[in-house]
Amino acid sequence: MSRLPLVQPFTVVDGGLSTVLEEMGEHPAGLLWTASTLLDHPEVLTSAHRRFVEAGADVVITASYQASEAGFVRAGLSAARAREVLASTTDVAKAAGARAVACSVGPFGACLGDGSEYHGRYDATWAEVRAFHRARLEVLASTGPDLFAIETMPSQAEAEIVVEELRRLTDAPAWVTFTCNDDAHTCSGDSLVSAASAVAPAVDAVGLNCTAPALVAHLLRSLAGTLAADLPFVVYPNHGAAWDAEHKCWLGTADGTDLPQYLPEWLSLGARLVGGCCGVGTAGIAALAAARAHLQG
Repeated sequence: MSRLPLVQPFTVVDGGLSTVLEEMGEHPAGLLWTASTLLDHPEVLTSAHRRFVEAGADVVITASYQASEAGFVRAGLSAARAREVLASTTDVAKAAGARAVACSVGPFGACLGDGSEYHGRYDATWAEVRAFHRARLEVLASTGPDLFAIETMPSQAEAEIVVEELRRLTDAPAWVTFTCNDDAHTCSGDSLVSAASAVAPAVDAVGLNCTAPALVAHLLRSLAGTLAADLPFVVYPNHGAAWDAEHKCWLGTADGTDLPQYLPEWLSLGARLVGGCCGVGTAGIAALAAARAHLQG
């Protein structure tokens, strides 16, 4: 029996937090990105989470993706206050009234603001990366989320480090999602099958996020043929549109409302939690919730 908040035929995960904040007229920026809102008006983040709940999301993911003690200290907070703000991300999300709150654990590069989260090649040793995750997880594990979303992992090595450190602290439900830029490899170039297989025994679901939706089916198919048949897959891709730099606009649907067209194949391959990432706002999540209602009859 799964420890995850599963709904038949699939659980709806929320969309991109920065995307819904932009819908609300906010403009996340800087190294803290969405976490910067915690410093000035955390109630706005609760409202953002609530918008996804109202759109039909069962699971909302906290604003801790870019958040870290070091990042808040750079923003002028004391170390003690920085840990308090980091810990507050769970309660801020819980206040939105979702069925479940997933604590976001992003990659080391997400806190650097240099794009390295998308390739996983850091100017740091793995020991330094481990120390970073350990310190952050020690704060987050104490906040009592319903589960942990270890997400946007670019490499097998970093995913293994995060899972090891999480399991040192708690046996709470968790998933791991990787980012991929082709139909076989994580963004660091690791085999997705190898990376997912390495962490699968210690978590409750594996899958993909911040990956183009057109790549998902092939990637899931490779996992379905390798991992345990009863292991749920979680999928929350980005909107998948291409950026036209000349005309400064997105080419194609850019809000995630086309995600339901992929559902039949994703569900047939074992996806049991589906949502969206960058560019997928409330309309995209509402479309997924409506598609589920249709499937439920």
